[in-house]
Amino acid sequence: MKTSINYPEVTMYRAIADKAAEFPDAPAYSFYNKKTDFKTFLGKIDRAARSFQSMGLTKGDAVTLCLPNTPQALDAFYAISKCGLVANMIHPLSARDEVVFYLNISQSKVIVTVDLFYEKVTDALKDVDHPVEILVTRMQDELPLPLKIAFIAKKGKDFLKFPRKGEGLLWSDFLRRGDKLPDAQEIEFERDRTAVILYSGGTSGTPKGIELTDFNMMALAYQCLNILPFPFRPGLKMLSCMPMFHGFGLGVNLHTALTFGVECILMPSFNNKSYADALIKKKPNFIAGVPTIFESLLHMPQLEGKSLDHLMGVFCGGDSLSVELKKKVDAFLKEHGSNVVIQEGYGLTECVTVSCLTPFDQYKEGSIGVPYPDMEYAIVAPGTDDVLPAMEEGEIIITGPTLMKGYLKNPEETAKTLRVMADGRTWLYTGDLGYMDEDGFVYFRQRIKRMIISKGYNIYPGQIENVIDSLPEVAYSCIIGVKDEHRGQRVQAYIVLQEGVPETDATRELIMKKLRTCVALYALPKEIFFRRELPRTLVGKVAYRKLEEEANAAQAEAEAQEPATNEA
Repeated sequence: MKTSINYPEVTMYRAIADKAAEFPDAPAYSFYNKKTDFKTFLGKIDRAARSFQSMGLTKGDAVTLCLPNTPQALDAFYAISKCGLVANMIHPLSARDEVVFYLNISQSKVIVTVDLFYEKVTDALKDVDHPVEILVTRMQDELPLPLKIAFIAKKGKDFLKFPRKGEGLLWSDFLRRGDKLPDAQEIEFERDRTAVILYSGGTSGTPKGIELTDFNMMALAYQCLNILPFPFRPGLKMLSCMPMFHGFGLGVNLHTALTFGVECILMPSFNNKSYADALIKKKPNFIAGVPTIFESLLHMPQLEGKSLDHLMGVFCGGDSLSVELKKKVDAFLKEHGSNVVIQEGYGLTECVTVSCLTPFDQYKEGSIGVPYPDMEYAIVAPGTDDVLPAMEEGEIIITGPTLMKGYLKNPEETAKTLRVMADGRTWLYTGDLGYMDEDGFVYFRQRIKRMIISKGYNIYPGQIENVIDSLPEVAYSCIIGVKDEHRGQRVQAYIVLQEGVPETDATRELIMKKLRTCVALYALPKEIFFRRELPRTLVGKVAYRKLEEEANAAQAEAEAQEPATNEA
C-alpha cells in the first residue's frame, strides 16, 4: 500500500508514552475541573497495566469496557493496549441481554463498569458462557474534593454498597493489587493484532463486532492531523463528549487528540446545560458530535450573548448532516463571534470513523467533502464491482489504511463487506448510495437499505427530511417507508416541532405546501405524524428502523382486524 503519510508503527499506548516523555507537564485530560497531566496519566496507565497482568491476563485476552468517558476508562483503555489485551468497547446503557452477547462473542475475561450499572452487569453474568471478573469504578474517586462530597451526598451514597463481597472488585482495590509488582511488560507492535472491538449500531438485527488494529487507530490520528489547516498540539483543548465506545468518540475525540497532546475535556454524558457550561468556562478549541448535538446547540439559552471565538474546528459525523442544519449552525457560530464553519465528516466504524471531510475553505452544497489522505473512494454499480464514472450514482466503496481486519467471528459478513477488486486491493463496500463529481467531492444519498421504492420510483428519505427541516416550525424529522399493497411502500413522515408550534392540521398543511414545491408527487408523504421526540440509537441517531418496525407492525395488526370488521 503506497501512502503519502509516514505512519508510525507503534501501539496506541506507545503514542501516549512518547507524548508523556515529550510534554510531561501538559494536561492530558480534565474531568470536572480536575486536570491530569501526561506524566501522571502515564503513571496511572502503567499502574492499571500491572494490575491487569496480576490477574493472569495475557496477550490476546479480551477486557470489556462498559464505561462512559471517565478517567478510569482512559486509564484502562491504554493499559489494555500496553499489555496486548483486546479492548471490547460497549455502551454502558446496553440492555442486559446485549451485555451477555458482547461478553460471549468476545470471550472477555474481565468487564470494567461503573457502579451505576453494576447490578445489570452482575445479572447479565448469569447467562454468560464463561467466567468473567467484574471491576467496578466510581465517578467520585476522580472528582475534585468539593464535587466529590456533593456527588456522594446526591448520587454516590446509593452505590456505596457496590460491589458486594465476592461479586466484584473496586477499581481502587484492583489498582493496589499491582502496586508491589514490577512494571508490566510492554508488547511489541504487530500490524495485524486486534487491539479494539467496536460494534455496529445494531438498530435492527444482531450487532457485528468490528476488529480494529493499533495501525488503524494511528493511521486515523495522522490523517486527521494532515487534513486540517491547523496543528493539533499541547495547549489546545477538545471537548470530548462523543462516547469512547463509538468510533468517532474513541478515534477522533480521544485518541487523535491525546496522540498530539491536545487536552481532552471529558464529558461522561451529554445534556444541554453541562455542554453549554463547558463551552463557556472551558473554552475548547475543537468540538465534534453527531447532528443531534448541534441541533441542541442552537437551543442553549446559556450561550446567548456569549463568545465562541475560541473555536478552531467544529466537526459533525456519525450521521448525515442536513443542508438546513449546517446553515443554521454556521449562522449560529458567526453570531457568536466564531470564524469557523461546521465541517461534515463521513465514514463507518469499519474504517474506525471519518474517512472523508468537507474542506475548511471550500464547500459544495450536499457534499460530504473529499477523502482523507491515503483513503480512496470509488462508486460501483450496486451488486457489482463495476466502477462508475463521475456523477453516476451507485454504492460507495473505500480503501485505505484504516480498514478493519473484519467482523469478529463472522467470516460470511466479512467477505461481503471487504472485497478484493481487480486492482488487487481490498475495498470496503459501505452499503451507502452516493456519487462523486469531477473534482473528487463525494455526495452521500443514504443507506441502500433505507431507500424507499414506491411504484418503482426510488425515493430518498434524506432529501425529504432536508425540506421539512428547513421550516422554522420544525426541530427535526424522519421519513420512513411502510409496506403498501399497491405501491410496494408508501412514505410516512414523523416530525418533532419546535416548542410552542401547535400539532394541528394547519401545521400539517404548512409542511405539505412546502413539500409540494420541492418534492416530486410520488415521493410526498402519505401521512404526517407529530411526536414530542423520536427514538434514538445508543449513539444519538434517529432510530428510523424502529419507526419502520412500529409502523409496519401497526399496519399488520390493522389488516388482521379488517375481515372481522367487514363481517360485522
